[in-house]
Amino acid sequence: MSEYASHPTRRDVMATTATVGLALSLSASPALAAAGSSAIRPFRANVPQSVLDDLRRRLLATRWADRETDPAQGTQLETIQTLGRYWATAYDWRRFEAKLNMLPQFMTEIDGLDIHFIHVRAKRENALPLIVTHGWPGSIVEQLKIIAPLTDPTAHGGSASDAFHVVIPSMPGYGFSGRPTETGWNPDRIGRAWDELMKRLGYARYVHQGGDWGARVSEVMGHQAPEGLLGVHSNLLLTFPPETTRAIGAGDPAPAGLSEAELATFNQRKMIQPIGYFIEQARRPQTIGNALADSPIGLASWLMDHDPHTYALLAAAVAGRPDGAITRDDILDNITLYWVTNTGTSAARLYWEAGRAAPPMGKVMIPAGYTVFPGELYQVPRSWVENVYGNLIYYNQVDRGGHFAAWEEPELFASEVRAAFRPLRSAA
Repeated sequence: MSEYASHPTRRDVMATTATVGLALSLSASPALAAAGSSAIRPFRANVPQSVLDDLRRRLLATRWADRETDPAQGTQLETIQTLGRYWATAYDWRRFEAKLNMLPQFMTEIDGLDIHFIHVRAKRENALPLIVTHGWPGSIVEQLKIIAPLTDPTAHGGSASDAFHVVIPSMPGYGFSGRPTETGWNPDRIGRAWDELMKRLGYARYVHQGGDWGARVSEVMGHQAPEGLLGVHSNLLLTFPPETTRAIGAGDPAPAGLSEAELATFNQRKMIQPIGYFIEQARRPQTIGNALADSPIGLASWLMDHDPHTYALLAAAVAGRPDGAITRDDILDNITLYWVTNTGTSAARLYWEAGRAAPPMGKVMIPAGYTVFPGELYQVPRSWVENVYGNLIYYNQVDRGGHFAAWEEPELFASEVRAAFRPLRSAA
């Protein structure tokens, strides 16, 4: 086990990220500091009160848009005003900050960029190491509720042998991770950074899970197949059969020969073309980013409007009638994390970067699992998953949950991750 895993004596130091105006409490041992850029530095969040005071001032000074003339036009005025009023007068960032700081958090520099991550080890020493990647418009906030079910499965309907050591990094440009100042931080580069992170933590064997952009990271890591990566799990498929992708892009009818399930998925995928946020962030992230950096209500409205299933859940929570695990405070924990770290722009750039990276080619041949959630953007049949993952060891359709499944249904999500990786534990 590495020096990091043995938890050496720590001494507190203070650092300031001037570009964000965010003070971060960091801890590091002399031994770790001597390790240079590869050091693992314990981390605590401590947002200056001046940042929170400025946020409240901006919220109270919001100039509101006109009411929508049709509910389908985007984040509705009543919803965003209700959220804004609560954000300005009742929401408590310090509550979330304290909850976050109860978890073991760390920083390490990989490929020239600081990477923030949560690392919670199970009591079971031979637990399977797992790294989980979030997406947009999410963050590590999405995964906080799955930590306990994955690290302590006996308290959540699983067996002791199902335990994971859990690593949850903030993607480059998201949350407390560094904001890239150069191009090239695409999913492929993130996958290579994650492998370095797991090896730096002393994990010779591990697995990866991802949804949204994390699903692309699962796919590219599967192609990279670094030594020690035992398998991947995903809950979103981003690579479709080529003839299907061409037909969707051209607005053509479905290719001949599709099964009933494949045709249903084709039609679902075609209906969500084009997605406004995807086009803007993939082509002109700086344009929208300039607005996201200046207006908290603009940021909240942009992050709320991802897909119809998720928006309905979030709007219900904002109105005080949550339909599931996501609460109004959860929503604002995520949005406020974007605000205090000023990462609305840098997070949006991932779409631009991914669009300029070479698409994954061929089949992933390391073991893979896939879960279909009914509220996902589209429900993918096993045949199409097998077009991407040639060694599919687990495929299951569940009865609830959507695009942000770990956030919406943490217990169900954790049970799916356990089931998917159970066959690989003997190799860990």
